[in-house]
Amino acid sequence: MPDIQPDKAAAAQQIRHLQDTLYVVNGKWKLPILVAVHQGNSRFRDIQRSVQGITTKVLSTELKALEQNKLVVRRVYDTSPPTVEYTTSSYCDTLQTMILEMIAWGKNHHDRIREE
Repeated sequence: MPDIQPDKAAAAQQIRHLQDTLYVVNGKWKLPILVAVHQGNSRFRDIQRSVQGITTKVLSTELKALEQNKLVVRRVYDTSPPTVEYTTSSYCDTLQTMILEMIAWGKNHHDRIREE
């Protein structure tokens, strides 16, 4: 692992920053939801259909957390019944490199495990 700081104070700070990151994106559902929304699934049911296995309650909870962390924008339109749409924020774009690296790592890991 390159760029991990050798001195204790810097390493402790890196661990705190890593914990901050994990607080925001940790869990089984947050990153798949972000990818689904980024791909254009803007309505609740569309997001739910694109993220296999997620329940309505979990999706609702995770979308609220993503909104609180400024990664998702929720817009309510004055229609009857009200229309709610979700989009990823410009701040969410800062996660793109990390998400793409995680996707690549997951594919490589899956291939490696299947070889054994």
